[in-house]
Formats: sequence, C-alpha cells, structure tokens
Amino acid sequence: MSQRYFQLTALSVLTTLALAGCSLAPNYERPAAPVPALYPDAPPAGTATQSASAAADLGWREFFRDPRLLALIEIALQNNRDMRIAVERVQEARAQFGIQQSERLPTIGLGGNAQIQRNPENLRVGADAPSVSRYYQAGIGNTAFELDFFGRVKNLSEAAYQQYLATDQAQRTVHISLVAQVAEAYFALRTAELQQDLVQKTLQSRQNTYDLVKTRYDIGVAGALDLNQAKGQVESARADLQNIKRVQSRALNTLQLLAGQPLPADLPAPSVFGKDQLLAAVPVGLPSDLLVRRPDIIGAEHALMGANANVGAARAAFFPNISITGLLGFASPALGGLFSSSQRFWSFAPQLTMPIFSGGVSGNLDLAKARKNIAVAQYEKTIQTAFKEVADALAGEATYAGQLDALRSLEDSALQTLKLAQLRYDSGIDSFLQVQSAEITLYTAQQQFLQTGLDSLMNRVELYKALGGGWTETTSAAGANPAPAGASAG
Repeated sequence: MSQRYFQLTALSVLTTLALAGCSLAPNYERPAAPVPALYPDAPPAGTATQSASAAADLGWREFFRDPRLLALIEIALQNNRDMRIAVERVQEARAQFGIQQSERLPTIGLGGNAQIQRNPENLRVGADAPSVSRYYQAGIGNTAFELDFFGRVKNLSEAAYQQYLATDQAQRTVHISLVAQVAEAYFALRTAELQQDLVQKTLQSRQNTYDLVKTRYDIGVAGALDLNQAKGQVESARADLQNIKRVQSRALNTLQLLAGQPLPADLPAPSVFGKDQLLAAVPVGLPSDLLVRRPDIIGAEHALMGANANVGAARAAFFPNISITGLLGFASPALGGLFSSSQRFWSFAPQLTMPIFSGGVSGNLDLAKARKNIAVAQYEKTIQTAFKEVADALAGEATYAGQLDALRSLEDSALQTLKLAQLRYDSGIDSFLQVQSAEITLYTAQQQFLQTGLDSLMNRVELYKALGGGWTETTSAAGANPAPAGASAG
C-alpha cells in the first residue's frame, strides 16, 4: 500500500511541477497606437457628442428610431447566416482551446493487454519451456505525459486561448456590421421609394407639359422643336422610373438576404422617413477609446498576444523535453490469477530528449518571431483603419447639414425658376428650351437632395459602427468590452 501511495504522490508532485513550469514567452507590452491623439473634425470638447457615454455602450434600440427597422434588425440577428457562422466559429475556437488545455494534464485511464506467442524450439528459454507463452496485464496509468518545465505546453495553451478570444471578438464585429448593413439597406429601400414617388410626379408633370405643347403644336402656335423637346423630357423621366424600380427591387433583395428569411408581412408600420430615423448626436470620445471599444482592434490584440505565446513555445523547444509513462496494476502469465495480490505490477518510464542538431527548431523560432511581427503590424493597421473610418464619418457629420441646407435652397430657387420660365413660355417671350432647362435643374436638385439625405443617414450609421456601436441591444451604463491586455488562459 505504501508503494502505491508513493507512486500516486510522486505523480501528483510531478504534475504540479509541470503545471507551474516557467514561460519563455516575451513579456507582452501593448504597442503604441500609431494615430493622432485627437480626431480631425471632432466636435468641440463639452458638446453633447463629447460628454455622452461611449458609442459602444449605446444600444441599437436607442440609436435607431424606426419601429420597422428595429424589427428587421432583430430578425437578422436571429436568422442571418453570416451571424450563425460567426457564432459557430467561436464554438470551434473554444473547442480547440479545450483540446490544447487538456495537454497540460496527464491522461490517466484503465487498460489491459494480452500477449500470446508461440516460439520455435531453438528460441525457447530452457528445455522445459512451453512452446506457447502467455502474458496478461491490466492496470491504471498514463502515456507520455510531458513535464512542462519550460512552458511549451502552457504557451501553446495560451495561444489557443487568445485565438478563442480573438474569434469571439470577430463574432462581435460581424454582429456590429450586420446591424449597420440592415440599417443601410433599409434606408436605401426607403430612399428608393421616395425617389420613385419623385420620378412618378415628375413624369406626370412632364406628360402634362407635353400635352400642352402638343395642343399648341396642333393649332400652329408651337413648333416641332418644342414638341420633340417636351417628348424627350417625358421619355427621360420614364427611363428614370424603370431605373429606380430596379434599384428598389435590389435594395429589397439585399434586405431579405441580410434578414435571412422572407420579410414578414406583419412588420410594424415605418415612421416618417427623415433625419429623425437616428439619434441626433453620437458620442465620439477619443481615439484611445477605440482600443477597448472596437472588437476588431481587441481581436487583433488577442491575435498578437497569441503570437507572443507561440514565441515562448518555440523557445522552449530548445530545452530538454521530459515525459513520463507509468502503469500501476497487475501482470500474470495466466488470466485466472491476474488480479491476485501477488501479481501486483508497476512501471515508470521517464524519457528525455534534447535537440542538438535540428534546423527545424531554430526555423520554428524564426517563424514564430516573424508571425509575431506580422501580428504587430496587423494590430497597428487595424487601429489606423478604425481611426480613418471614424475621421471620415466625422468629416461627414461636419458637412452634410450644410450641404442639405444648400440643396434645399437650390430646390426652392429651381422651382421658382421653372414657374417663371413656364410663364414666359406661355406668354411667348422665351422658347420651350428655357422651360426644359428649368425642369432639368429642378429635377436634378430634388434627386441630389434625396441622395444626400440618404448619404447623411448612412454616414451617421457608419460613425456609430466605427465607434464600436451596435453590439448591445440596450444602452449600458458601463463598457461591455474590457481591455484585453491582461487576459490569459491561466
């Protein structure tokens, strides 16, 4: 009994030493963010967008105001196939981490084997030895458990853990992108509906103008040039109508693809389409906030930390690899007496290997270092890309309101010009060319106003997305994304 106790105690001590092995991974330090400390075109300090909580904590149910859009986002989050793939990727990475983590503990199991062998006479031990030898063995033991004194297995486990965390952040990135894509497809559809209404009204107005010119032509007041110009205006509007119908169908198809199912017929009624579709102001914060708010940046840092751990595993390969195989049980030449107390058996087989001339070990370390340098560059590029996306959206926020005001004024002016041109044509002062030019100017201004209004909405959605917004459903008081620098598998 004391011998068995000694064996179990020794195994426990060796396991503890292995789990407490040192790590040869470089000390991790977060790279400095290669971006300015402030955004260009950022709102002045103290404004609503600066004093509010972080955009990443702003729930999409508070940011978007249209009941139909909110229902579509909820459907997409449940049924979108990209979202499902992202969720399963997390489960896959979690399973991979579990497999790698299990390598840090010995695999202990029950087993048994039998060997029955016939030897020719000249190979038998002793003259009276039987021609057939039998050997039976059963017990509990472990096979080739590595004692991780230099942290190789620990660092491999850490790398798998960081990959799991990076994949989890990738799922959040897909979630945020999906919310923004549904909103943008919905706004594109609503804008196409408004454009179709505009084109239909324009077509009707130009048809009325053509009918008037045709009447004047029939009585000899208008010439063939005026008639052809009026007809050209009608056909141009008719062509635009077909184009906008195509745009509307494609926007609907995109929305249905994102939703992952046919759109239900019982969706809530939409709100009046306009600037009130979205929250008026998005909290911007500072570029440094992106490091702990944007899931793609957090994921890139986890990937960097995993690459750092792989360097430690590659370094450990230069040191001796110590593994043990042990068995505690019974052995007997006869199956019937295998489990008697006199047939107790144990074996202990430590093994040590040490690389001497192995180019692969050195090459693996060089490979791990190169991959770490790549991960650093990818992390820094992710930060720079995020900074650009926020800066671009802020540039839009700073200019779209003024542009819309100018287009609104242009539309009013074009409308007055058309009325004057129509009056002068009816009075015989000007040709129909002036009316045609005024109609084109008004129509173009109206189209530009609708398109710029859509661009303005899209820009605010992009700002919300670029700041990490769209992950939470309802607004939270505190950040949901902690900084990952201290995250570890343990």
